[in-house]
Amino acid sequence: MHRAIFLDRDGTINEDVGDLYLPEKLIFIPRAIEALRILQKRFLLFIITNQTGIAKNAFSEKEFLHFNGYFIQLLNRYGIDIKQVFYCPHGKEENCICRKPNQYFIREIEKRYSIDLRNSYVIGDHPHDAEMAYNVGAGSVYLLTGHGRKHIQELSLEPDFIADDIYEASLLIMSRINAVTNR
Repeated sequence: MHRAIFLDRDGTINEDVGDLYLPEKLIFIPRAIEALRILQKRFLLFIITNQTGIAKNAFSEKEFLHFNGYFIQLLNRYGIDIKQVFYCPHGKEENCICRKPNQYFIREIEKRYSIDLRNSYVIGDHPHDAEMAYNVGAGSVYLLTGHGRKHIQELSLEPDFIADDIYEASLLIMSRINAVTNR
């Protein structure tokens, strides 16, 4: 069985500029690439992202997929291997099964990639990321980047860690993994 990191995208890996679908608007959060390199040494990396911009017609699904291809290729050039990207194109009011904090995508990944959820983590800047982690028994790291500071009071569950950014999150997770391994 494999360990995994389930990453939010906007506000976690890249700056949340709102409705991101144009390559020229992509800005990586400082040290995000370094953090992903650290994490992929011990974990498979996946992105799970709610993309309500599709539902509200800010951009099309085709535009999202084009941008996503660019995003993944760029990460590949930096030596980052994202195994797969899962996205919810629905609005909150649609009550779909794939929108975070629902477990749908994580359960799909668990089956397809033989994931050990108890030794995996969700990293994101919204309370629903921490809730999704809790719902599947994974660890959680709540980030203060993106919308993190704005929504921290909305956390209904205590995450395993609260980190300033994904780089700090990577160090906290690796420290915990190393502590468990060295016992």
